[in-house]
Amino acid sequence: VVALCAEVMSGCRSLGPGSVDRDRIDYCASVGDSWKRQTLLYIVKLRYMDPPIFVDIGQIVASYSLESGVEVSGQASPSAESRFIGAGGHATYTDKPTITYTPLTGKKFLRELMTPFTPQAVFQMIQSGWPADVVLYASAASINGLRNQDTTITGVIPPEPEFLRVLELMRNIQQSGGVSLRVEGEPDKPTATILAFRWQDASPQTIADSAELRKLLKLDPKATEFRLVATETPADDKEVAIQTRSMLRLMWTLGAQVEVPEQDLAESRVVSGWESLPGASTQARILTVKSSDKEPKNAFVAVQYRNTWFWIDDQDLKSKHSFAFIMFLFTVSDTSE
Repeated sequence: VVALCAEVMSGCRSLGPGSVDRDRIDYCASVGDSWKRQTLLYIVKLRYMDPPIFVDIGQIVASYSLESGVEVSGQASPSAESRFIGAGGHATYTDKPTITYTPLTGKKFLRELMTPFTPQAVFQMIQSGWPADVVLYASAASINGLRNQDTTITGVIPPEPEFLRVLELMRNIQQSGGVSLRVEGEPDKPTATILAFRWQDASPQTIADSAELRKLLKLDPKATEFRLVATETPADDKEVAIQTRSMLRLMWTLGAQVEVPEQDLAESRVVSGWESLPGASTQARILTVKSSDKEPKNAFVAVQYRNTWFWIDDQDLKSKHSFAFIMFLFTVSDTSE
C-alpha cells in the first residue's frame, strides 16, 4: 500500500506548464476571430445607419486548481475477523477563467475612433512596407486638393480619377524604393516631417512616374523634398497636404461597399451605396463584403445581422489584405500609453 501511494503521488504534475501552450493559442484564436467578426459587424451596421457599440477585451485571467489526495487505513488484530486494510482517494479540478470587457465611450471613443490619423502615421505605414495605394485609399480623404471617395446619406461620391492615378504612381515609386520619410527636430517633439523622393540610381520609369506625380499634385518639379502637412490645401509647391480620415469615417466609407439584400434597398432600410454609382462594377473598390440568407461555407470572416449573413470570401485575397490593414489601423488610432 505504501508503495502504491508513493507511485500515485510521484505521478502528479503542475497544471500550469501544460496549460500555457494550449491556452495561449486558444485564447489568441478566440480573440482574433471575435475581433474580426466585431469589425465586420461595425462596417455592416453603419450601412444600415445603426450606431455601433465598441467593446474591448480588457483582461483575460485563466486560473486552474487541482487538489488530490490518497488515504490509507488499516487495523491489525490477533483475531482474523478484526483485521482490515482500506484505501481511498479524492480529486477536485477547478477552472475559473475571468474575462473583462470595456465599452469604448467618452474620451477614449473620441480619441481612438473620431480623431483623424496623422499624416506622419499614414506615411510611416507606407515606409514600413504597406502598399501605398491601399494605405492612402483607406486613410486619406484628399491629397493636395484631389479628393478620394466620400460617402453621404444620399449616396457615394466616387474618387477623382487624378486621385486614383496619384495612388498608382505612389505605389510604383514605392516599389522602386524611390520614396522615404524623415522626421526633423527632437526625437519626442518633431518639428517637421519630410517626404523625400530619391533620384540616385532611379530608373527612367521611376523618374517619369515622379515627374507625373509632381504635376498632378502641383509640386515643384525640381524639388526632391516636401513638407508633409495635415491640411486640405498646401501653402506652396513644396508641401504635400493630406486630409486624413478617422477610424469611424473609414468604416462609414467601407459600409457603403457592403452588398445588401435587394429588399432592404427597395424598402429604404439602408443608405445608398456602391451599387448607386454608374458602372459600379468597374469602380475602384477596397473591400468586397457579400451577403446571403444562408451561412457561407467558405468565409474568411462572417457575421449575421438582421437575419442576413455578411461575409468576406476566403479566396478574395484583395479584400482579406484590406481587412487585415483596417484591423491594424485600430492600433494606429489608439494614441493612449
